[in-house]
Amino acid sequence: MSDRNDDLGTFLIGFIVGGISGAIAALLLAPQSGEETRTMIKEKAIELRDQTATTVEESLEKAEKAANEAVKKAETLLEQAKTKAAEVVEQGQVVLEDTKAKVSKTAKSAAKGEKPAES
Repeated sequence: MSDRNDDLGTFLIGFIVGGISGAIAALLLAPQSGEETRTMIKEKAIELRDQTATTVEESLEKAEKAANEAVKKAETLLEQAKTKAAEVVEQGQVVLEDTKAKVSKTAKSAAKGEKPAES
């Protein structure tokens, strides 16, 4: 299985190198003057640079938008967590107060010698 992956990788590298070599040979052997070929290469380089700049700008905009959305989502989740935490604290206080009341009532009953009431 590994041999097949190695063969595929070798083939792809050869294919890419062959394609680039062919493109270079076509440019150099084309029936144009050297000046025309240099002009064409320069124009293609400028076009490629412009496309790259556009792609980079678009990628940065998308990344910035995604980052802003992530920050908003994090803020929302933080607020939800704070709300839930406050609710749990409040419920804990209620349970604590109920437990204190029951313990106090049981202690008073025990002090009077009464039998504790079952809950």
